[in-house]
Amino acid sequence: MMFPYKFDKYLQNIPPNAQLKGYKRFIIEFLFFGIKQARSCLFAGLFFLAIFCIPRHGIWIFPRYDVLLFIAICIQVFMLIARLESIDEAKAIMFFHLIGFLLEWYKTSIVSSWSYNDFAYTKLCGVPLFSGFMYAAIGSYIIQAWRLFSMRVQYHPPYYLAIFASVLIYINFFTHHIFGDYRWYITCFLLGIYARSIIYFTPYDKERNMPLLLSFILVGFFIWLAENINTFLGIWTYPNQLGAWSLVHIGKWSSWSMLIVMTFTITLYLKNIKSKIHIAQ
Repeated sequence: MMFPYKFDKYLQNIPPNAQLKGYKRFIIEFLFFGIKQARSCLFAGLFFLAIFCIPRHGIWIFPRYDVLLFIAICIQVFMLIARLESIDEAKAIMFFHLIGFLLEWYKTSIVSSWSYNDFAYTKLCGVPLFSGFMYAAIGSYIIQAWRLFSMRVQYHPPYYLAIFASVLIYINFFTHHIFGDYRWYITCFLLGIYARSIIYFTPYDKERNMPLLLSFILVGFFIWLAENINTFLGIWTYPNQLGAWSLVHIGKWSSWSMLIVMTFTITLYLKNIKSKIHIAQ
């Protein structure tokens, strides 16, 4: 169990290499960027691998959704035992599981935005319990990437504005079926409060940066791609996919990007992250 922990420490403390320049530096930095991204996606990657490998009929007498729940719990326990995740971080990830499950319950049972068609013993209100771990995987990615890339944020909006925006995002996920979709108004608000925000990260031995909003958009895009694969495998289906699979609507990309904003705001209350957030004055 010590190797994963030591490997993490190595990725966080790569010695400077001033002689590395030009295309060689680009290749090495790009390689380590990929390694750190893959490591940050450990929870999501293993969980996604399980989704891909578990047959639709399940294993023996256990339905697929129940097997996925068991695997997700095992991955979480492994990360704690291997010291890849702290107790406080695990608590935050379980909170992501809770808010994700509540959203799943509303979207499937109340407004029927999508459905989980397979049988499972571990379904609650029609929602398999493993589904919350898909949201937890996003939180795990942010927490792990923050540590491995030695991230910090400059000119982050005041916490009360970030929290207000996150509350609006979460409420809109529920109310847009009733009062209309206000995501683009919320997007304008996000553009305003995060316009100056810059995130710094270290792929190899030098610090790089990008607009924080751009990072939200990019992560949202890759989650949208993963969602397309999950629906293709029949983990869940949208109403327009019942007859035959079709691409998930591109509008879901904006929903996932907004969910990243909300998830990132929740992680700000972890000590190791909050200490590296510079609040804009």
